Amino acid sequence: MPSNRRRPQRASVARADLSKARGEEASFAGLTAIIFVTGGTILAMELLASRIMTPYFGVSLYIWSGILSITLVALAIGYWFGGWLARRALGQGRGSATLIHLYLMMPAVAALSLGAAAMIYPWLFVDLARFDLVLGSFVACLVLLFVPLVTTSAMNPLLVAIRNVDRVERGQIGDAGSGTVFFVSTVGSVVGVPVAAFVLIPYFTNFRSVLGIGVLLAVITLVAAASRSRPVAGRGTLVALGIGGFALCTALIVFAGTFLGKREAQASDAIGWRLESEYPSAFGNIKVLRIDWPGSRGYERMYFQDGLIQNRTDPQGRSLSLFTYALEALALTYVPEARSAMMLGLGAGVVPMRLNERGLDVEIVEINPASWRAAEEHFGFEPGRFRNHVADARVVVRQCRDRHDVILVDLFQGDGTPEHLLTREFFRDLRLCVKEDGVVAFNTFGAEDNSDGFRHILASLKAEFDTVLVFARPAPPNDSTQRFLLASERDVSPDRRISVPGLPVALRAPFRETFENGRTVEGEMLQGGRVVTEAANFLPAARARGELAYRRDVVFAFPPQWLVN
Repeated sequence: MPSNRRRPQRASVARADLSKARGEEASFAGLTAIIFVTGGTILAMELLASRIMTPYFGVSLYIWSGILSITLVALAIGYWFGGWLARRALGQGRGSATLIHLYLMMPAVAALSLGAAAMIYPWLFVDLARFDLVLGSFVACLVLLFVPLVTTSAMNPLLVAIRNVDRVERGQIGDAGSGTVFFVSTVGSVVGVPVAAFVLIPYFTNFRSVLGIGVLLAVITLVAAASRSRPVAGRGTLVALGIGGFALCTALIVFAGTFLGKREAQASDAIGWRLESEYPSAFGNIKVLRIDWPGSRGYERMYFQDGLIQNRTDPQGRSLSLFTYALEALALTYVPEARSAMMLGLGAGVVPMRLNERGLDVEIVEINPASWRAAEEHFGFEPGRFRNHVADARVVVRQCRDRHDVILVDLFQGDGTPEHLLTREFFRDLRLCVKEDGVVAFNTFGAEDNSDGFRHILASLKAEFDTVLVFARPAPPNDSTQRFLLASERDVSPDRRISVPGLPVALRAPFRETFENGRTVEGEMLQGGRVVTEAANFLPAARARGELAYRRDVVFAFPPQWLVN
């Protein structure tokens, strides 16, 4: 009889143990879901950091070295720090409730640090860039990434420890769940990359995107702290940290325009300016700025992207940028009977509009969807008048079927033309896309002494075209200045009289100086230049110093508010 009474009791205990085990597994699944989300934020923050830093520090090899090295250092320290916290808590005889408290505290601390970084980086990064671009970029990475990455990566060993406590009690040690934890975290990171690349960067400003991640991390702490599925120590502390992070990040999102001072006119060197529109994109943040000059000088509208002025127009919509007239003049001076043109790079859309008004059928290639919107909404561009491709110029030119009389190349991203659009293979495809008696004109920058790799570009171009001309205003050999290139399969001379109608008075002198100094690329101009190919593209390293010099000029020339986002 006694044995019969024990069986129901044992069955009841077994059911209770099974129910407890299931509850713990469900609770652990919830904690694992958190590590999936925080793993995604790690890679998202790294991508956003590159976009935030570009206007201040450029996109050279030095800058990416800083981002990657600081990221890896922060992750390594975070993994060690999380393990140290877990050992310390267990060594003091504390159980899973304390470990969970530490685990849930990390997202809130990361949220607070992101909010704090957003408050200071729009002003601090300008000073860091002016001090030293390379060293400043490393410090900037520390400000943006160090605390968020350390805290979110520390969650991995903490979660392993939480799982380890439960399994030790049940005699199931194995790998203590570390394989599962790091697998889930890594998969979360994989998901975080496309979310950042295809959602945050194209549709939200960098400032609001990083704060949005902060809001998400704060909410994770708040929701998890409110859950009663398992014991958690110090819930009040967790709630306070979560509310603090949520409030700080949300307030900065809501009042971003006021905080950054971008909506109202700002005084800077006796001019007033205001932001008319902003277009986030995967290819850089485009700003349309209105500059009001003092007295009776009127105003101008500026197409501004990542510290590069793509174009400027007056109140009548006339371009105030030399390159728009230079490209048109080169094309129609050397091919006066031209009927078709291909424009690589849209910018504000001024050049194709002028060509179309002169009777040319123009095909346009521009990879950035935001450029089309900015050009149409603010610079009078009419897309219906053209054949348009929202695509990479490399792909469209390679598949070119209709040969054009002229091709105009105005391709810039970051501090210069993307390297894959400066190879011999790309120039070969251009040669096959232009008619035999046609020309290809380039808007570019470079130094005579090849300190920024300019002679490598000339050598690569000369490898495909019989004649290459260069036009530039007089400048010291080590100065990277605006240069216009003309490439053709036929013999053309730089001594032609080059002119263009409608040239603004302010541009007449620089236009004349530019085209009075045309030269044929040969001999000494190619000395030290090597042909760049897709298999051996050494331009990133060759151009790094020149890009740093340009970026240094940018951070001294523009108000800090222009460089945010």
